[in-house]
Amino acid sequence: MGYSAFMTSLELGFIYGFVALGVFISFRVLDFPDLTADGSFPAGAAVAASLIVNGHNPFLATAAAVLVGALCGIVTAALNRKFKILHLLAGILTMIAMFSINLRIMGQPNTPLLGGDTMLTPLRGLGLELSQLKVLFAGAVVLLFGGLLSWFLLSNAGLAMRATGANPRMARANGIDVDYNIYLGLALSNGLIALGGALFAQLAGFADVQMGAGTILIGLAAVILGEALFRVRALVIVVFACIVGSLAYRLAIGVALNSQSLGLQSSDLRLVTAVLVAIAFIVSTARRNSSWVPWRRTVRKAGQEGARS
Repeated sequence: MGYSAFMTSLELGFIYGFVALGVFISFRVLDFPDLTADGSFPAGAAVAASLIVNGHNPFLATAAAVLVGALCGIVTAALNRKFKILHLLAGILTMIAMFSINLRIMGQPNTPLLGGDTMLTPLRGLGLELSQLKVLFAGAVVLLFGGLLSWFLLSNAGLAMRATGANPRMARANGIDVDYNIYLGLALSNGLIALGGALFAQLAGFADVQMGAGTILIGLAAVILGEALFRVRALVIVVFACIVGSLAYRLAIGVALNSQSLGLQSSDLRLVTAVLVAIAFIVSTARRNSSWVPWRRTVRKAGQEGARS
């Protein structure tokens, strides 16, 4: 793999790190299999690109993208909690609806930024190559949000959310508003995913209505690879392992598609993705034990002790 392909893989790895963090919240923290990601990722890109093209500040455009992503998560949560629709179906319904909404937002299937200002524009005077600048910027932002997510999950509000995912019945018995935490968790999850989409549009220079296909698989692969690579139980390490897993996934994709001996082409991307996800699941299953998620073991143990007393 050449230098250009390596830098592109790092850039995409950091961008999809936001997807990994979002999937971690929904699948691991809340134990809520949410498929909204395939709609919220392109929604973030569509909103950011449309606002930037129309002359709006790129930072405000990115904030608006995060808000739209959070609204996607709230819609999915409402379909599940208020209208009792199965969580998988609720996510699929939101994802399907967002395809048409994204078309409405952009007014066309593809929106190029055409050299407009982005969040990267103020940093172009640092004297770095554009590829290096993109990697450093994406890496710094995703690490910042990884730290903020770790801080939140270690707070009282984060503990309530983790308890909701670990044992909803016990959480409700202890006065925790389960519905509120699911709404909040899915809003945070899809807000992060939409942020990844907004950054992707600004760094790649375009937004496309089809760019969300397979996003949930990429996020799952990153989370599972992170679990396989790191066996440390500390919550902070678990969160940052998702970002490392995203980097490992994109580098593996880059090596596979740029390896002359394998003879793969860019059209084989989905095949390589499916194989890597399958391998990640197999490795994770082989190495998994019931105590790898520390907060779940703690919550269940506390519940058992409370039942004995």
